[in-house]
Amino acid sequence: MSEFDDLRRLARERAGDRCEYCLMPRALQATPYHLEHVIARQHRGATIESNVAWACSHCNLHKGPNVGGIDPDTQRLVPLFNPRVDRWQDHFTFVGPRVVAKTAVGRATVVVLALNDPDYVELRESLIAEGRFPPPDVH
Repeated sequence: MSEFDDLRRLARERAGDRCEYCLMPRALQATPYHLEHVIARQHRGATIESNVAWACSHCNLHKGPNVGGIDPDTQRLVPLFNPRVDRWQDHFTFVGPRVVAKTAVGRATVVVLALNDPDYVELRESLIAEGRFPPPDVH
């Protein structure tokens, strides 16, 4: 097993095999999950434990190399949610199938990562009705 494979396994296990941004368990998704660089390689982010997150394709592709976003309430540039230093519950909550931000960091992250994309809201709504989402430790 390579060093990259070890890091990927560590990130997956640390995240409980769910996306660290939207909290969707990998078992409930058809798309692959990624070892995502919190600070992108193009910004000199290293491929090390403290700079990687486990992310679904949707969140990873929307985040891209971004490390910040515009808070829609204040129009100020703020950092995006960083799963290595931030606690999800400090910045977000679920109200039904929607991710609701509690902070400027949360608001910018919801926008940049499109956490309330209509398709994702619909998926979460279906999973809630089946009793399969959100994860029990989120409340």
